[in-house]
Amino acid sequence: MGLHGDGPGTILVAVDGTDTSMRAGAYAAGLARRQHAQLVCLYVRVPSALGGMNIGLAAPLRQTQDEMAREIRDTVTSGMQRIGLEVTFLERAGSPVAEIARVADELHADAVVVGASTQAGHRFVGSIAAHLVRIARWPVTVVP
Repeated sequence: MGLHGDGPGTILVAVDGTDTSMRAGAYAAGLARRQHAQLVCLYVRVPSALGGMNIGLAAPLRQTQDEMAREIRDTVTSGMQRIGLEVTFLERAGSPVAEIARVADELHADAVVVGASTQAGHRFVGSIAAHLVRIARWPVTVVP
């Protein structure tokens, strides 16, 4: 638990570079700072079916994901340094819902923060946030 025992001790925020995920990161950082909690940012690499079908696409897709992960890590780290907050940055590969849940369980996270999906189709098939809320064993905050 937090310094005063009344707030989260570990906050996990999933970031993927989208505006909503970066707003979720800012929200989680503010919460971690106020609650004196540990902040962990998670970037999940989603395997591409295209890379598996065409061996020539696999390397460029991996390079793009490497660059994206590096940019997100740099943005998160520099932002947290500006406000004086330490952050742990993790990378995983797989299904975002499964990896967020797995990391939250591994860390014994007290809270999970994600950005709301902006994709129109998600209101029919469900977003990452909606799936997490359904399976959650920890509080989930969805940031618009």
